[in-house]
Amino acid sequence: MTKILVVDDDSTFCIMLRTFLTKKGFEVKEAFSFDEAVHLIKANDFDVLLSDFRLPEHTGMDLLAEAKKKSSDTIVILMTGYADIRIAVSAIKKGAYEYVTKPINPDEILLTISNALSARSRTLTESEGNSISKGLAKKFIRGISNQAKQVNDYINIVAPTNLSVIIQGDSGTGKEYIAREIHKESKRSRKPFIAIDCGALSKELASSEFFGHLKGSFTGAISDKIGQFEAANGGTLFLDEIGNLPYDVQVNLLRAIQERKVKKIGGSKEVEVDVRIITASNDDLIEAVKHGDFREDLYHRLNEFTISIAPLKDRKSDLTIFANHFLELANLEMGKEIAGFDHQVVDVFMKYAWPGNIRELRNVIRRAVLLEKGDLITIQTLPTELYSTAEGNTTIALKPIENLRDSKEKAEHQLIVSTLEKARFNKSKAAELLNIDRKTLYNKMKQYGIDYQ
Repeated sequence: MTKILVVDDDSTFCIMLRTFLTKKGFEVKEAFSFDEAVHLIKANDFDVLLSDFRLPEHTGMDLLAEAKKKSSDTIVILMTGYADIRIAVSAIKKGAYEYVTKPINPDEILLTISNALSARSRTLTESEGNSISKGLAKKFIRGISNQAKQVNDYINIVAPTNLSVIIQGDSGTGKEYIAREIHKESKRSRKPFIAIDCGALSKELASSEFFGHLKGSFTGAISDKIGQFEAANGGTLFLDEIGNLPYDVQVNLLRAIQERKVKKIGGSKEVEVDVRIITASNDDLIEAVKHGDFREDLYHRLNEFTISIAPLKDRKSDLTIFANHFLELANLEMGKEIAGFDHQVVDVFMKYAWPGNIRELRNVIRRAVLLEKGDLITIQTLPTELYSTAEGNTTIALKPIENLRDSKEKAEHQLIVSTLEKARFNKSKAAELLNIDRKTLYNKMKQYGIDYQ
């Protein structure tokens, strides 16, 4: 029987969730504090840890570390308030499976747990299959187009150095994969590679994320935090969407890079750090400098070497290489053995403009593998916008609208997608055009399954 530990200092909520999950056939224990939870984790082998992010004197991040220390196979799901979403996403990068927002929907929790357990139990052989899948997912795929060959040459040239690198390209072109490959081929490969999404950092939280803080140094600082500069010491710090970093924070970032020292918020001690900085942007940083949105001195400090990535539509000779790689990944993930792509699908792929680039291709293929019942991916499993657009028809076929709510949601979905495309998938710009904040946009994207992150 699957064993679950529910942790929340709200005892009424905790017991309610335990009762609900017990009725669904799980063996459930509850804890109302961090210390109680740690004691139970040490004494039991839990399959799932379901924890509130904010606990007295501690956070769900601390409990995540304890659970993973006991067993790396433990599935950790965080429950978080609206304001904690960015931090929860950071926790996912450190091993959490998912986060769900409060107020909690029990059915959503149940679905998340079921999905997590299914993903964990898929057998290729459990340990070997997972290691193969993870290895393939992180594998850097070298294309054969002239543009890809140039990028490969640049990686080989710059990787052994300590030069700061700017990777320029549209959203979804694989900038983080290139940054990881540079790190892997460098002398720092045995040290940490840490990625930060600057587009998700507010002015208030950016300094804490970069440099860390001491407990009590500001409202919400409920425990000491090590900044990512310290965490990446000796390795590589990858700053994605650097163009969206608040202007005031750029000053502190420049100082840390130049002086190679950082100081926690609320602290007085400076700590020396040795990190290589790789940044990425889908904005034209030179134009941002001209308009006063990005510091010129910081730009020149970061721009010791630039790698530009062409969009997928301009290097179609690479498309089949990526498509076959993503097909192999999806087969492993879903336990299928689909052999390839129908000729109609290949034709659609070659005609489509791929505004979401490689990331969009990956998502399309995962969806197709999920739906396909035959030996080849067929056109029926593709989103209709691919072949309607490919044939020159910009009208996207929609299911019949059954009620006013469906109509509103479909219109909202289309508006978000079109605005993201207009903003070249820059989420900060899209949020500004939609007159909403970034967190609301992220929530809407999650709600509608829009994966342009």
